[in-house]
Formats: sequence, C-alpha cells, structure tokens
Amino acid sequence: MSNDMSSIVPFSILELSAMKKYPDLLYYKGSLALLSRPKISIVGTRHPSIYTRGVTLELAKKLSAAGMVIVSGAAAGVDTLAHQGAGVHNTIAVLPSGINIRYPKSNDKLIEAIERQGLVLSQFEPDFMTREWSFVVRNEIVVALGEVLIVSEADLGSGSMRSVEFALEMGKQVYVLPHHIRESEGTHRLLIEGKAKGIEDIDLFVAQISKSALNTMNDTPFVAYCRSMPTYEEVLAKFPSEIFEAELGGIIEVRNGRVFVA
Repeated sequence: MSNDMSSIVPFSILELSAMKKYPDLLYYKGSLALLSRPKISIVGTRHPSIYTRGVTLELAKKLSAAGMVIVSGAAAGVDTLAHQGAGVHNTIAVLPSGINIRYPKSNDKLIEAIERQGLVLSQFEPDFMTREWSFVVRNEIVVALGEVLIVSEADLGSGSMRSVEFALEMGKQVYVLPHHIRESEGTHRLLIEGKAKGIEDIDLFVAQISKSALNTMNDTPFVAYCRSMPTYEEVLAKFPSEIFEAELGGIIEVRNGRVFVA
C-alpha cells in the first residue's frame, strides 16, 4: 500500500469491540503494525497551560520510550503534544474528518508526517468534512484503542470529559494530571468523585503502566477476548470450557451482564 492513498482496514480491531457500535468501515494511512502494540490514549484541552504542555510532552515521550504507542485525536493543544511527544513513528491519530481531510488545518504537516511514519485512522468517507457530532464519534475510537485513558487537562462539559464517559462505560481506568485549585476543573471533579487516579510521579507511572500493558500482550486468547468486554453469553458461546474456571479463579468478573478482566 502506498502511504499517499487511503485504504479500508481489512480486518477487525479487537479493541473497538468495546464501542457501542463497531464502525461499519475504517480507513487508514500508514502502518497497521502499530495496532498490534500496547497503546495508551491521551486527550485534553485545546488550550493547555504551560505546565500541562510540559508534562504532557514528557509523559508521551517517556511512555513511547517504554514501548507504548500513543493514541490521540490530532486536535490542537493536548492532542498535538501527545503525538509530538510520542514521535510521529509511534503514534496513532484518529480524525473527526475523512482520511483525505487533514483536520485541523493547523496540524496539516503533523498529520502528513503521521501518515508516512505512524498511523492515521478515520471511520468516515475519505472526503467527509467535520461535523459537530463527528468529534464525539472520533473520541470514542480514541478511547477504545487505548489500554487506559489519560486526561492532561479538561474543563467541565468539555469534549475530553465526554471521552471520560466513554472510558468509564468501557471499564477503562482514567488517569489525570494534578492541577492547582480552579485549574482543570473537569479533572479535579474526577478525582473528587473517585472516577480517576492522579499521576503523581511520571517515571513510576510509566514503569507501572508499561509493565501492565506489556503483560497484556502475553494474554491467552480467552483473556484477550475478555478485555473487549463482551457479554457473558458471547464468552460462554466462544469459550464454554474456560469461562467457569476463570470466574471461580478470579481471572474475570461479571458486571451488568458483561465480562471484565479482574
């Protein structure tokens, strides 16, 4: 495949099974090999503080160096910093537009570089122009692809907070950066409500999260399937001999009819 042409992803992406509705089509430019590696999603405001900018860059850079692929939405602000910190060869950009529309225009060069060396994904027709609702659709894919979700900075009612809702619905752990009072009120609220964990030590966090994600790469087919949070009936049909032993052994747990890896 030539990187200057869009293609339809020819196989299913297991992580996207966690979405409410699996995309009918997926288009890509770049290397699909990144999909098989452990991934972390990073999102946040389009207008990050100086503090947020520095920490997001450091976090993405160190996660990338530890073997993690960084997933984000190619937007201005935190998304851009996440892609840049990871390096264009080690990042996945999910677009709110068609694969032939590099949105936002301010990130044209960045997205072009990711097309050549990383991976760009879109579930929209190649020449689709962004709509208000397409950003929400894009956000769900960004969240689904990552092992966990990191929110660098977010206001209440922002698109990043909608991404958090997706993550919680999918059973994914959410992490946030610590901020001063009256800054990043969305992430403050998540900490107060116990819906997120704070990243207090970047090096310790990177060591722990990369080890956990690399362990995931060694999952048995049964555990890997359960990480997509299928229904109990789906697991029972696919792995009838494993499910009961795994439940008794505490490997999985069933909540609201869905199976989660403990």
